[in-house]
Amino acid sequence: KDLLPGNAGVNSPCLSLLSIFGAYSMDVITGTSFGVNVDSLNNPQDPFVEKIKQFLKFDFFDPMLFSVVMFPFLIPVYETLNISMFPKHVINFFKSSVERMKKDRLQDKTKHRVDLLQLMIDSQNLKETESHRALSDLEIVAQSIIFISADYETTSSALSFVTYFLATHPDIQKKLQEEIDVVFPDKAPATYDALVQMEYLDMVVNETLRLYPIAGRLERLCKTDVEINGVFIPKGTVVMLWQEPEEFCPERLSKKNKDSIDPYIFMPFGNRPRNCIGMRVLQNFTFKPCKETQIPMKLSQKGLLQAEKPIVLKAVPRDVIISGA
Repeated sequence: KDLLPGNAGVNSPCLSLLSIFGAYSMDVITGTSFGVNVDSLNNPQDPFVEKIKQFLKFDFFDPMLFSVVMFPFLIPVYETLNISMFPKHVINFFKSSVERMKKDRLQDKTKHRVDLLQLMIDSQNLKETESHRALSDLEIVAQSIIFISADYETTSSALSFVTYFLATHPDIQKKLQEEIDVVFPDKAPATYDALVQMEYLDMVVNETLRLYPIAGRLERLCKTDVEINGVFIPKGTVVMLWQEPEEFCPERLSKKNKDSIDPYIFMPFGNRPRNCIGMRVLQNFTFKPCKETQIPMKLSQKGLLQAEKPIVLKAVPRDVIISGA
């Protein structure tokens, strides 16, 4: 709720979801990885926010990335020539920041928040065995950067897609809000134990990821010519099979139906930690399309799956709708 404008209402301006959920993702990443608390929506000039955004301006079709993927033996050559795909000043910023935070934590004997950085520091203090090798300082920096790059865009895009589908399917949004009101009456704060019991929320997120999988799809390759129900499928065809595949239908992934689906056919990335922000927003707001909403949505052909144009919706406070304003 704090991420949305205070004047959101029936006549409120349309909102760009990616900027809102991007700020949320940024705050979660900096908090869980480095223990740094930033309000990135209101403090976009924060050094951590600026450097992360600079790092994430990454082109998946960069010729250098393509050359490394196709010819891994070029990596040491690039290292020798001091050539990097990522901005040097950004890498140096994170390296010096991690080194400084590690030094401060080792000097401070009080109990620290258990974040990713602290877990990696603790692992360095464990006795090395055949099955365990302590991370080096450089590896800690690398793991922190990987955590940032892997989570930021995937989380913000997934949340944007979920909200888009809810706005364009008001009956499903209403049903989800009813589940939220039952599990968390009077806008009670979320708890993990209660959150994992929200079956319909889980269905909505899973169905969103079935239609718009952020990091890739699980596909099947037809190994021989075959005819199924009068449809001829030639050898070498990539196949994905669902009933009414283009329809947004969370019920198809209900607990009852999901048990009949082979787990190797549908494997969305873990989504429970991402449910919380969506649940909290839907406690207070109903999302609606506006004149700037692109329907149907067109997808970008670059990098991770995302909308071609920013997803723009209107957030209307639920108490305004209930009162009939």
